[in-house]
Amino acid sequence: MSEEIVVAVSGINAVDNPGPGLGVIRSLKEDSSLTIKALGLAYDAMEPGIYLDWLVDKSFIMPYPSSAEEDYLARLFYIQDVTGLQVVIPTLDAELPLFIKGEQELSSRGIKTFLPTWEQFELRSKQRLMEMAPRLGLSVPPTEQVSSYSDLMKALDRIGFPAMIKGLFYKAYRVHTFAEAEGAFYKIVEEWGYPVLVQKVIQGEELNVVGVGDGEGGSLGMMAIKKLWITSLGKIWTGVTIKHDVLLESSQKFLRETGWRGAFELECIATEDRIYLIEINPRFPAWLYFATGAGINLPARMVKKVLGQPVETHSEYEAGRLYIRYTYDLVTDMDIFQKIVTRGET
Repeated sequence: MSEEIVVAVSGINAVDNPGPGLGVIRSLKEDSSLTIKALGLAYDAMEPGIYLDWLVDKSFIMPYPSSAEEDYLARLFYIQDVTGLQVVIPTLDAELPLFIKGEQELSSRGIKTFLPTWEQFELRSKQRLMEMAPRLGLSVPPTEQVSSYSDLMKALDRIGFPAMIKGLFYKAYRVHTFAEAEGAFYKIVEEWGYPVLVQKVIQGEELNVVGVGDGEGGSLGMMAIKKLWITSLGKIWTGVTIKHDVLLESSQKFLRETGWRGAFELECIATEDRIYLIEINPRFPAWLYFATGAGINLPARMVKKVLGQPVETHSEYEAGRLYIRYTYDLVTDMDIFQKIVTRGET
């Protein structure tokens, strides 16, 4: 048996809007060449991953990412002291700035990550997205930047409904009326400030690519899917693997153009004559386990890469593999809940 590797993973909130964490942990544990002790990093005592002890070996409550950086890092160093933590895989957007800025300090303490640089992370800005898409051979839906209610109304007159009201980095609302647009606009302004983007909704097939960039313009593997059924929150419930040459080549261009390091997801909409780039996500998506099940175990490859072990980099998978998400009922003991509430760990 190989030496045990202690890996902490966030995003273990497997609820109606699931995080990627459990898919990451499941992938790591299914690689027979790795012996993984999986730590769950949670923000609430009711996150389901805390209670799935056949996947998550030990869980810890973390300070919110909006807290002071020194408090967050101190919690990670405490976890390292009691568990021997070696690698952290953050999977939530709000955590990434903190981990990227703290990368050197974490590394100096022996905690490894494999994340985009700050410059790469800023590519997820919707403004930068509009610059990036043409370089990848992709289109962008008609989009206007607004900084006032008056600008919002004028932009909606030109773009029409349905439309997306988006923050530059976070939050997006699909709206069908001026009243809905106004409400979404002020929600984003209150939380994230100006400017706000108004974007035309493109009708077509939802196509996504998940992968890991090696930081040198290459890939540790990638896979393309088509969403077949999504929830009311816009999350995939059923999907199928596809071989889409244009989309996969655009993903390779993305890695070459940016030198991207770490996990990524490209969200696209395909119409009859073009592909629109909607989002670049700088992390694993919640459907990440789909790739593992189809033969491309990206979390395991990432851990091997960061530890300097030999890594497979192929992107060989079959088109037509079906993904179906499901819910699961668990009955467990209150002792776990009491421990996590009173001690902050299981």
